[in-house]
Amino acid sequence: MTATIKNKIDDKTVVKEYFNATGFERWRNIYGNGTVNKVQLDIRKGHQQTIDKVVKWLKDDGNLSQLSICDAGCGVGSLTIPLAQEGATVFASDISAKMVGEAAEKIKQVMTNPTNVRLAVQDLESIRGEYDTVICLDVLIHYPTEDAAQMIGHLASLAKSRLILSFAPKTAFLTALKKIGEFFPGPSKTTRAYQHKEADIIKILEDNGFTIKRRDMTSTSFYYSRLLEAVR
Repeated sequence: MTATIKNKIDDKTVVKEYFNATGFERWRNIYGNGTVNKVQLDIRKGHQQTIDKVVKWLKDDGNLSQLSICDAGCGVGSLTIPLAQEGATVFASDISAKMVGEAAEKIKQVMTNPTNVRLAVQDLESIRGEYDTVICLDVLIHYPTEDAAQMIGHLASLAKSRLILSFAPKTAFLTALKKIGEFFPGPSKTTRAYQHKEADIIKILEDNGFTIKRRDMTSTSFYYSRLLEAVR
């Protein structure tokens, strides 16, 4: 077994176990309305800004209700819910069964008989099907670039016309923050945190037949996320 494959298995195992255990409560609070500290509140606001930007992009195109969308790594449904409420047909999956269960509960609370949403417990590379748009937000931070390349390649094969990704950009400033423990704070943070060079992610997308259409950056005190929209 090569080091890359072994690392990939280890990362997936760590992520799955973390978000089904101590990480579930922590991130359910951050992504929801639970009690959080100042740092977690900042991360909540940053994550929501990224969600809002993606929803605005899709709404601005004027055809959201006609789209089939894959929300890969859906978490507690922060993106799935507004997309479904706008009429899109959404397939949402996450590696964590607890996260998917929470997403299902949230959907029941805000939507009556949501026939346009389907949920599944799956890692990114187990997803099958074909979708107008594939979206993967704040997931690649858990995997090194070589593994992210394989994941992006698979997601690209599912997307008929568009792939939207977010990732922690690799810069000297953010690397320094990470090293001194300020970038990913919290004693319950147990997954690895990987940054990616924007040029590397763009190259991966281009190698899979996509070009960049729109990009944005969300920066708060503790949340940094580069957002890319790539189209065929």
